[in-house]
Amino acid sequence: MPEGIINRKYKFNWDLLGDLELGRPNLGHNMRVEVYRLMQYSFRDVLEERYGADEADRVFHEAGFLAGKAIYDNLIGPQGDVNELIKKLQSVLKDMGIGILRVEEADLDNGRITVTVAEDLDCSGLPDTGVELCTFDEGFLAAILKSFSGKSFTVKEVDCWCTGDRTCRFTAVVNED
Repeated sequence: MPEGIINRKYKFNWDLLGDLELGRPNLGHNMRVEVYRLMQYSFRDVLEERYGADEADRVFHEAGFLAGKAIYDNLIGPQGDVNELIKKLQSVLKDMGIGILRVEEADLDNGRITVTVAEDLDCSGLPDTGVELCTFDEGFLAAILKSFSGKSFTVKEVDCWCTGDRTCRFTAVVNED
């Protein structure tokens, strides 16, 4: 293979989620949270060991962004205003068991939004490690906001279950290009 060419087995697309009615007629959509976390944190451990924590965070952020765009394109779609977006996003996150989204501040005219996610799939119930873990969620929320507004946002987790809080809090600020 020529230098600089990356060997890929597949490129992510929504179809890779599959037909669960056909493929899982008995188990369907049900799966325990521990299984999701087993995959997530084993991937994170391998990435950190091989590439370091900063690169693992970048990979998880990029994956979250990809997932957020897919969720927006396939389950949320264009919304008339920020209130409609939030209502739809709250419904999708709750229905999929990802978390319970609450808005603390939403001023997209000035490029700011602060949200919390309770019962976050990634970390709620984990031990206090003193480190925010939800970089996937940061990318996910950044993609939702960009898909809705057309503007790039920097999303940062400022409170996390793993830092002693009992909800994850994210601030998003529009990037000035």
